[in-house]
Parts: sequence; C-alpha cells; structure tokens
Amino acid sequence: MKLIIQIPCYNEEIALPVTLSQLPEKIEGIDEIEVLIADDGSTDRTIEIAKSYGVKHILTSTHHRGLAKTFIAGIQRAIAEGADIIVNTDADNQYNAQDIEKLVKPILDKKADIVIGARPIKDIKHFSQTKKILQYIGSRIVKLLSSTATEDSPSGFRAFSRDAALALNVFDNYTYTIETVIQSRAKGLHILSVPIRVNSTYRKSKLVKNIFTYIQKNSFTILRMFIIYRPFRFFVLIGGFILAVGLFLMCRFLLLYFLGSGNGHIQSLIISAILIITGFQTCTLGVIADLLAINRKLIEDIQIRTKKLENK
Repeated sequence: MKLIIQIPCYNEEIALPVTLSQLPEKIEGIDEIEVLIADDGSTDRTIEIAKSYGVKHILTSTHHRGLAKTFIAGIQRAIAEGADIIVNTDADNQYNAQDIEKLVKPILDKKADIVIGARPIKDIKHFSQTKKILQYIGSRIVKLLSSTATEDSPSGFRAFSRDAALALNVFDNYTYTIETVIQSRAKGLHILSVPIRVNSTYRKSKLVKNIFTYIQKNSFTILRMFIIYRPFRFFVLIGGFILAVGLFLMCRFLLLYFLGSGNGHIQSLIISAILIITGFQTCTLGVIADLLAINRKLIEDIQIRTKKLENK
C-alpha cells in the first residue's frame, strides 16, 4: 500500500523545511510513504529546499497557475506514480502532520473514499471572529447542498483513495476544496470528516487576501457546482417558486372576479400569466439540464476508465 503526501507550494522556502520535517515516516497499514511537491511557479528556493530534504517527486510549473490547478496537477502526478492513497496538506505547516494517520485509516478500513480533516475552528487563535463565523456558515451551506457530513469543507487537509482521485475534476481556478466535496458526493463517493489538530502558521493565508473577495468567489463556486451537479433541483426550486407566485396571483384575480371586483385587477392577471409561463419554462429548463447532466456523467465514466487504463 503506497501513500503519497502531496504538498502544493508557492514561494514556501520559510515554512517548507518545518512542514517536511514533521511528516510521518511510518503509518500502520502503509508500506511506502513518499512526498510530492506540486510547485506553482515559485521564484524563491522552494524547489531547492525540497530537493535538499530528499523529496522524491517534484512537479514544477513555469508560471503561477493558482491553487486549484496546482492541486489537480499534483493529484494526477500522484496517480501516475502509483499512489494507492493521496494525502493533501498545506506547505505552511497549518495542519498537524501526525494526524495524517487519522485521515488514512478510514480509507484503509474501506469506510470512506475521501476523508477531510475538520479543524477546531472555535479554538484557532489566529482566526478572527468574523472568519470563524463565515467558516461555520459556509461549511453548513456546503453540507446541506452536498448532502454530506463534512464539518470543515474549506479544509485542505484531506485524503483520497486512488479511485476517488481518479474521479476528481476541478473546474474552478480559485480553490478545489468546496468543489471537490460537492462533486464527490454527486459521484457516489463516501466522504468522512475526522477531527484534526492545527499548528501556528508561519504566514497569513495566500488564498484569503480579502475576506469579501473570498466570500464572493466561494459563493460563486457553490452556486456553480450546485447547478452542475444538482441542475434539476436548482431549476425546479426556482421555477416552482415563480410558478407558485403566479398561481397565487391567478387565484386572487379569479376570487376577486367572481366577487364582482375583477375589472380593477387586470394587471394581476397579466403578471400571473407571465409568472406561470416563466415558472413552467424554468422547470422545463431543469429537465433539459438534468438530461445534460446524465450525459456528463456518462462522459466522466469513460474518462475514469481511460485514466485507469493509462495508469495501470
């Protein structure tokens, strides 16, 4: 059983030595542990440091592509290198490396396809109260939309079985965390959360430069993924609401008409007709989108089979 610990990096010469030194050398049930550095076009000594620590796999990029692209490139490389389990962790030593064993165990025991480390958000001192509240709200929204038990969806400390890694696709250019949770559940993969510990970080988050931008981008990602993986539910919910308002106005007009005062409420009849037509069209769009989603799933099944053949 081969475990590859993946670390996406972008100018991490300060924190990387500590992160690498904390990684476990032995885990029960794992025969081999290897490290993969997925470098995102670093301009400092990140790659040099990785080599000095004997990192076996170093994936480099000629330019800065962003976390999401770097993450999925690392996953693909880990699969190609024969990983049975892939653990993703941050280069800033935010996550306690000793808890990697806690991430790996449910996969070894065949109890999960993906395991996400849930941070003790309330107890993290360097998180502002605003960030703690937003993290809680965001995780609850993702938990509801994805129908999973994820307690900390933005956590990057997670483990993937080989089959789960083969099934992953990342469309977003910003981050992979929320997207992979929503799509994994839609693909029938079992996700489990386990409590993990955190360390004091060496730097501020490079991803969360502005809390409002972070909210905006993640909100767009959640909406986009919900439309892609739950299109029927999305459009029917909207269409059903519009249709219900239109029918309410229609009933109101008919009631007033039979009571003899309908002549002064013709505008209600016109608005209700528009809403009913719009609601019906939106629901129809949901059916069409659902058919397209079925077609996408068939294509993804072919993609997974192709990946398996390429990485035998």
